[in-house]
Amino acid sequence: MKSVLRYTAAGLALASFGFASAASAATGTAQATAEILTTLTVTASATDDTLDFGKISPTPTLVSNSSVTVAPNGTATCGVNLACSGTANAPTFNVNGLVNSVVAVSFPSSTASLVLVSGTAPSGFQGTMTVGAFTTSASSLTLAAGNNPFTVGGTLTVAPLQAPGVYAGTFNVQVLYN
Repeated sequence: MKSVLRYTAAGLALASFGFASAASAATGTAQATAEILTTLTVTASATDDTLDFGKISPTPTLVSNSSVTVAPNGTATCGVNLACSGTANAPTFNVNGLVNSVVAVSFPSSTASLVLVSGTAPSGFQGTMTVGAFTTSASSLTLAAGNNPFTVGGTLTVAPLQAPGVYAGTFNVQVLYN
């Protein structure tokens, strides 16, 4: 009998803890929302898709790296001990997405390589060049209906023993909703 009373008392004590916990519980409510945005696209213009540094001639006094810079408006600045000619160009990119949204323009990589594509570099000459310091005509855009254009410039590094010929490569532009 004593054990029955003990078990009954223990059961009542445990049961009362359960009631006390439930009696002190509270529930809160919050809302959850989400917005699905229109797919964002960025493409180079089919008729204006090349960052062109023009024709570059190193002078005999080029003993260290020099550079050619093309601004987003397409103007070129030729560095020390280089002679530049030909037509420079800043490519045009078009962004499409949710109208009235703001997008940021950036470059996933800070540099890109150009590789000699017309022959091979003679012994002791450089067969690659680096493009970097990318700039854009719009670091952010508020999207309108249709194409939302911006242009890109950059800086090409030319070495003293740069192999003569045509160089080519690619670079990436990224746009993200703000």
